[in-house]
Amino acid sequence: MNHFYGKSYLKEIDFNKKELEYLVYFALHLKDLKKKNIPHKYLENKNIALLFEKTSTRTRSAFTVAANDLGAHPEFMGISDTQFGYKESVADSAKILGSMFDGIEFRGFEQATVEGLAKYSGVPVWNGLTDDWHPTQMIADFMTIKEVFGTLEGKKLTYVGDGRNNMANSLLVTSAILGIDCSIGAPADLQPAKEVQDIAHKLAEKSGSTLEITDDVEQAVKDADVLYTDVWISMGEDIDVKARVEKPLPYQINDSLLEKTGKSETVVMHCLPAFHDKQTKMGKKLCDQFGVEALEITDDVFNGKHSVVFQEGENRLHSIKAIMAATLGDLFIPDYLFE
Repeated sequence: MNHFYGKSYLKEIDFNKKELEYLVYFALHLKDLKKKNIPHKYLENKNIALLFEKTSTRTRSAFTVAANDLGAHPEFMGISDTQFGYKESVADSAKILGSMFDGIEFRGFEQATVEGLAKYSGVPVWNGLTDDWHPTQMIADFMTIKEVFGTLEGKKLTYVGDGRNNMANSLLVTSAILGIDCSIGAPADLQPAKEVQDIAHKLAEKSGSTLEITDDVEQAVKDADVLYTDVWISMGEDIDVKARVEKPLPYQINDSLLEKTGKSETVVMHCLPAFHDKQTKMGKKLCDQFGVEALEITDDVFNGKHSVVFQEGENRLHSIKAIMAATLGDLFIPDYLFE
């Protein structure tokens, strides 16, 4: 019996609190097995398709290593490697891939694409990121919070910066599902869409989570246990770069903002990549253009004692492994755990 077997992992709101918590705890268990060099080949001889429309470091690395650790065989297919979406429809591609592979990861633009893959492939499909949601990141993030504080209960997470992206969406709804207080501090025109807010508030009514969407950054970060940010310019966006950089500058995570939480044990998180210095071509170009040393987070905070960014990054591996094993592995995960 496996409660998750055959299910796709497309967005957080498809799962309830107990299910998401199970994936977090299972990820922690698999991390422990990895550290102790204990084999855990729950997907022996399975074949996994890794379908990427968008480039990636952590998602590609995590799915590849996770598949290998679980005994599966991953096959990477980039945007130039297939006819997907160009000469072949999502439905046609899904049917073929599903007939050859046991599971499919997709990282790309439209949520409808990953939903279509799941609908037509007949195998579990895992969302490695779309413009709307980033669900695999959520298991890694809340796994990290659990590691740091020992519990998720009673914690407040504050996300600042560009609040209209997939990370803000996912953090808001996942916090609401798990019963964690969540604030989004962002300029009025960079706050989560109304439909996302409506979903989150309905979930919060059930869990008891307190949600706040505000352009008052000091109010947003007050009493935060976790400060979270992401890049202000997402992949594929056609935007006014000047406006996108200048509007969120007051929401930059720096020492001053960190102090405004009022808590000495606040941790800082970022899903990466981050423009915390000028050591990348794009980071240098933007920082020089706008006369700043960093964008969404300063280097001293990014690499400071409050940062758990690289712990969070490593946890992408263990969380993705948990999602893949739970939905495709021959595991005993009884239904009564989720009643």
